[in-house]
Amino acid sequence: MTGLELSIAWRYLRSRRGSRLLSLISVIAIGGVLVGVSALIVIMGVMNGLQRDLREKILVGSPDVHVLPYGDGMRMTNWRATREAVAETPGVVRAAPFVSTQGMVRNLSGYMTGTQVMGIQADGIAGADVTTIRSHAILGDFRFARDSVSLPGAVLGKLLASKLNAFPGDTIVLVGAAGLDMNASTGAIIPRLDSAVVSGVFETGMYEYDNAYLYLELAAAQRFAGLGDDVTGIEVRAVDRWQAPAVADSLRANLKAPVRAIDWQEQNRSLFQALKLERLGMGVILLLIVVVAAFNIVSTLTMVVSDKTREIGILRAMGMPAKSIRRIFLYQGIVVGAVGTGGGVAIGLFLSLLLEKYQLISLDPSVYFIDHLPVALQIPDVLLIIVSSLVITALATLYPAAQAARLYPVDAIRHE
Repeated sequence: MTGLELSIAWRYLRSRRGSRLLSLISVIAIGGVLVGVSALIVIMGVMNGLQRDLREKILVGSPDVHVLPYGDGMRMTNWRATREAVAETPGVVRAAPFVSTQGMVRNLSGYMTGTQVMGIQADGIAGADVTTIRSHAILGDFRFARDSVSLPGAVLGKLLASKLNAFPGDTIVLVGAAGLDMNASTGAIIPRLDSAVVSGVFETGMYEYDNAYLYLELAAAQRFAGLGDDVTGIEVRAVDRWQAPAVADSLRANLKAPVRAIDWQEQNRSLFQALKLERLGMGVILLLIVVVAAFNIVSTLTMVVSDKTREIGILRAMGMPAKSIRRIFLYQGIVVGAVGTGGGVAIGLFLSLLLEKYQLISLDPSVYFIDHLPVALQIPDVLLIIVSSLVITALATLYPAAQAARLYPVDAIRHE
């Protein structure tokens, strides 16, 4: 009986004129599911891509875990002992001191802008490569090397270097608040001025880093920040960045010094929580498209039941049971849902791959931190969309199928 039921279901999907093409209402029902599923796949891929790209770009210059001192001074004393204790903690691959401070930088022509000054150990020192920032140098490197000049070397972000028109070999002046002096006669405050030679330029693709960050060798940054032999904290690289929260918990439990450990997820919690909430909201909104398409299937099958009432009565009079009539319309709705879902998945995957490969949609990096719309497809998300679409469309067939099965043969045959 299954073959006969499928044959009748397919006949009801086709045009009334006897062609092999689907009827207009069937095409509209399939199109609604197709649009909803394809939109869901593309948007979920975009949201995943945003999370992935932001995470990767943030971690270019940010370690898996920060070990920081308590207090407002952000000054870690006796940091060598703390670094040794951190390095011995299970799950820690590398640990290195760093300095972080803010200041101003100007070129010799007088143009000045704000900057985030970071002090790190130079390339070649064991354990120095905690982050991947060194691999993003496009001019020079992070050895802070300079030719026959006593001034310290500095590595600038690409956009910062462009604003200052300062490239390897050029001299820049750092203006800081550490160690401020006051003119005894006038009472004016004299800021600290340090000169440096640009020894490299880096580009990460993240606007915040490229536009504002300036790296100095650790000793030069300590001097500029007025920290003496102290540092701001310890950067930690874990075996796996997804184990960073567990490593941070171990550091909090094992370190006896008055310090705190903050993993990258906790440090950027508000950003990633906002992205997750936005992803959930967009998913729910777009899932409503599939729900609307399901109502379209209900109306389509209800119209078919009304149109085929006489034929249903004849089938019942010939001995076809009610459950077979029910299955005819269930198959019809399932075919609509399956074809719409399959087409939507194909179109969604094609558009997602197209957007990712050719970067068709550009973004303003000063607003979105990234320069194009990224797409990252995840198999669990695609499977969830497929299952959700098939379940919703299958549920939509229950009511019209039950209505068709409840028709009495005599009443159906008499129907006008």
